[in-house]
Amino acid sequence: MNRKILFCGLLLSGMLLAPVVSRAQEEPDKIALANDKFENNFYEALKQKGIENYDKALLALEVCRAEEPNNPVVYHEMGKNYLALKNYPEAEKAFLKATQLDPANRWYWVGLYDVYYQTQNYNSAIPIVLKLTEWRKEYYQEDLVSLYMYTDQYDKALTLIDELEETVGHTERREMYKLQILSDNRYNKPEKEALEEAIRKNPKLESNYLELIYLYSESNEEEKAAKVAEKLQKEIPESDWAQVSLFKFNLNDNKGDEAAKSMFRVLGSEKIDRKIKHRVLNEFLIYTNNNPEYEADLDRAVGYFEDDKEINVPKEVGKFFFTKRNFNQATHYFQKSLETNADDIETIELLLYSYAEDNNFAELFNMSTQYTELYPTHARLYYFAGLAANKQQQFKKAKEWLENGIDFVVEDKELEAGFNRQLGEAYAGLGDEKKKEAYFSKANKLLKPGE
Repeated sequence: MNRKILFCGLLLSGMLLAPVVSRAQEEPDKIALANDKFENNFYEALKQKGIENYDKALLALEVCRAEEPNNPVVYHEMGKNYLALKNYPEAEKAFLKATQLDPANRWYWVGLYDVYYQTQNYNSAIPIVLKLTEWRKEYYQEDLVSLYMYTDQYDKALTLIDELEETVGHTERREMYKLQILSDNRYNKPEKEALEEAIRKNPKLESNYLELIYLYSESNEEEKAAKVAEKLQKEIPESDWAQVSLFKFNLNDNKGDEAAKSMFRVLGSEKIDRKIKHRVLNEFLIYTNNNPEYEADLDRAVGYFEDDKEINVPKEVGKFFFTKRNFNQATHYFQKSLETNADDIETIELLLYSYAEDNNFAELFNMSTQYTELYPTHARLYYFAGLAANKQQQFKKAKEWLENGIDFVVEDKELEAGFNRQLGEAYAGLGDEKKKEAYFSKANKLLKPGE
């Protein structure tokens, strides 16, 4: 559930202005206090709560309750302190008392909702959230959808999801809930006919098309699903969601050009969640691996994710091509990744591996030696520099880079063996057979099991 924390230790700062009877919608802490004993203890309670001395805060609030036993603010504060102590039964009692004394104050109901949510008492939470919708309808309806799902009230959840889709649009969470509901046989068998009829009656309601596409796809009726998507595009040309389905159908039919058009429409949409965009890109990436004539389209698509803060998309695409041994494409995307993440050592190493596998030794030497300035103690960079120099028969350079870097190897027998093997190659090129054999022997010994 996308839980909204609506109040969190609100602190007073001398703003207690009005008597209890006149504060229906003020936040509970902003209340005028009548007498010094009450006031002093109430402020003491707030102070102790602020430094997380909840037990001491409750002692002060007991004094306040004795002074004013019908003041809902006192019970609300007691509820917050009991909640912080995870004393849920007492917190529930306190918040209930506050709502009884002043049912018009939203914050008291929120406190009670917090108790039921934290104790996973979702059935009790539902009537509270229904009450809260009197103040902020759509805000709390989102919570209500999740509560209905948690309590298996799928009918109510589906009705509310449809209502929210019409009023505020789609969200990924609600789409996930809807798919979960429609995957239940109790719902999807009669639903197809109902959705077909709903589309005939109201052809401009997008959500009905999306549900029907899903249902046909789930029952392997791809041709029917594609026709619904085409109808959606015709009836609602501005629908970006239609393009998600059309993209998939066009890929399945090997219509690369049409799939690319749909993909770019999806990637450029502000309505479609980023995770769905990632999924579309991933499917086109797999398609491009088998149809390299679409590499330019893929490159353009990757550009849509240049501001992605969660996933380094060019790097991940590079990894895909690396595992497929398409080192030319891997190199391209690792370079693109380093344009915005220049110090990512994993990408640097993957780029250098790609150069080595692609026999691009001139670039391998150039880049590996440059990166030693950024990572002067990173052994693998020296290894690549030595390897590249050897491959270009620059044996003296190879020897220097390898000897400078081998001391940075730490608990990596395979890399240490690689250094010794390349040093053997360098000395072989320099005509020193004795050292060549010594280094080859050391490399072989390092790689023997148990050594």
